[in-house]
Amino acid sequence: MSLKDASAESPAPLRAVSQALESYIGRLGAVWVESEVAQLNRRPGICFLTLRDLEAKLSISGKCHVSVLDASPAPIAPGARVVVHAKPSFYGPNGSLSLEIREIRPAGEGELLAQLERRKQLLAAEGLFESRWKKPLPLLPSGIGLITGRDSAAERDVVRNTQLRWPAAPFVVRHSLMQGADCARGVIEAVAELDADPSVDVIVIARGGGSVEDLLPFSDEALVRSVFACQTPVVSAIGHEPDVPLLDLVADLRASTPTDAAKRIVPDAEAELDAASSARERARSAVARLIDAESAGLAALRSRPALARPATLVDAQADLVAVEIDRCRRALRRRLDRAHDEVGHHLARVRALSPLATLQRGYAVAQTPDGRVLASAGDVPATFQVRFADGHVVATRASVHLLPTEDDHE
Repeated sequence: MSLKDASAESPAPLRAVSQALESYIGRLGAVWVESEVAQLNRRPGICFLTLRDLEAKLSISGKCHVSVLDASPAPIAPGARVVVHAKPSFYGPNGSLSLEIREIRPAGEGELLAQLERRKQLLAAEGLFESRWKKPLPLLPSGIGLITGRDSAAERDVVRNTQLRWPAAPFVVRHSLMQGADCARGVIEAVAELDADPSVDVIVIARGGGSVEDLLPFSDEALVRSVFACQTPVVSAIGHEPDVPLLDLVADLRASTPTDAAKRIVPDAEAELDAASSARERARSAVARLIDAESAGLAALRSRPALARPATLVDAQADLVAVEIDRCRRALRRRLDRAHDEVGHHLARVRALSPLATLQRGYAVAQTPDGRVLASAGDVPATFQVRFADGHVVATRASVHLLPTEDDHE
C-alpha cells in the first residue's frame, strides 16, 4: 500500500512510514554540518557523539571510528565547535536519526587552536623553543625595557610591583597596540628598538588576559622569530596562567601574569636585606664559635705541664746532657789512662831493647868508619871508631891480640 493512498478509513502502518523515511534518508549523500559537541563517549574502536545546533535546541546523535576523531587537527572535547562531514541514517526499528561521521574539524576558536598547533609544531621542529637557547636574566638589571599598551593595567602592574620590590628599578617603556592586525608589527618594532638600546638589560612584553582571537598576534610567526633573534633576554607576560601563546615558548622566561613578571625581573630589596642580615649573623656566629673553639684549644694546650712550665722540659734534658757529659769524661779519662800506661810499657820495652841502654851501663861498640859493627878483633881496620852512650871516639889500631878458641885447645 502506498502512503499516498492512505486515509482515515485505510491508514498505513507505522512501519511503512518508518521504511519510507529510511529509504528517503538513505538516498541522501554526505553533507557538511556545523554544530557543537554536547557529549562525547569514546569506546574501543568507535566514538559516540551528541551534536547540538548552535542556535536551536536540537540535538542529533552521531558516531565515527576513533581514527576519524584522532585525525582532527586539534583535540575534540565536549563544548567544542566543529564542522563534520557526515551521512544521515535512519534506524527504522526505533525511529532514530543519526549521523555517520566521516570527517571532523574544529571550527571557530577550535580552528584557530588547530592552526596555532600546526605553527607550534613547525617552529618546534626548527628548534626555536629549545632550552639551550634561553638566555639568563640579569640579577639586577640596569635598564628594563617594557612593551605594553598605553595606559594599560598591565603597564601599571609591572611598573608598580617592580618598584615595590626594587624602588630604583629604571624603565624604558615602549607603547604598542596589544591586539588587532597591527599588533604583531608594532611589538616587533619595539623589540628591535629596545634590543638595540645598550642601557636595556631585559625586555618585558606584557598584556592582560583576553580571548584566543585577542591573543592571536602573540603567536605570530614573525614576532616569534624576532624574539628568538633578540640578543637581550625577553620575558613574556601575556594573559593569564592558562593562556600560552607561542611567544611564551620562545621567550627566555615565561611569566604567568604581568605581576608575576615584576617578581621575576628584579629581586625583593627587603628580602635581600633580610638575607644579608641573616648571612651576617650566621657569619658572626660562626666566627664566634671558631674563636671560642680555638681559645678552648689554646687553654687546653697551656694547661699541659710542658707549656705551663716550659723550663721543666729543658731542665730534664739539661740533666740528661750533664750526665752524658760526665760519663763521656770518665770514659775518656779511663781511655787516656790506659793509653798512658800502654805507652809507658812500650817505652820501657823499647828502652830495654835499645843499644843505648846497654851503652849507658858502660859498654861501647866498635864500628868501621862506614858504621858497620866490628864483631871480631880480627876485623878491626887500621882506623875505627868507638861509640859510647854520649858520643864516639876515633881510634887507631896498634896491635891485635886474638883469644884462643875451643878448637885451638883441642
